[in-house]
Amino acid sequence: MSHDYTASKKIALKTILILAAVTVVEVLVALTGKGYIIEGYHAPKVFMNAVMIAGSLYKAYLIVFEFMHMKYEARGLMMSVVLPVGLLFWAIISFLFEGNAWKNNRLFVKEREKMEVTNQQ
Repeated sequence: MSHDYTASKKIALKTILILAAVTVVEVLVALTGKGYIIEGYHAPKVFMNAVMIAGSLYKAYLIVFEFMHMKYEARGLMMSVVLPVGLLFWAIISFLFEGNAWKNNRLFVKEREKMEVTNQQ
């Protein structure tokens, strides 16, 4: 799908304004949640992290699909880009959980070794 110059300019301006609005919302949430705007108010970190992650993912989606023209590509090409990125996120999350499990198991082994040494004395 091709656009003429004015339509492309309008789409780009709309996308830039949406990106700016999402960024402003993220900054306001961060400043409010940390207590800088409303003194003494601190939002839960889970809420702030969720808003930041959702905003960042939405901005990444807009940039890739609009400015990198992925929206106008064939579905096969689109999936050849989106699917590996999804698998990369899955791999990072699973490696973090796996590493945390190893850390917890190692702490358990160290505690058991300490108890064995104190029981032998």
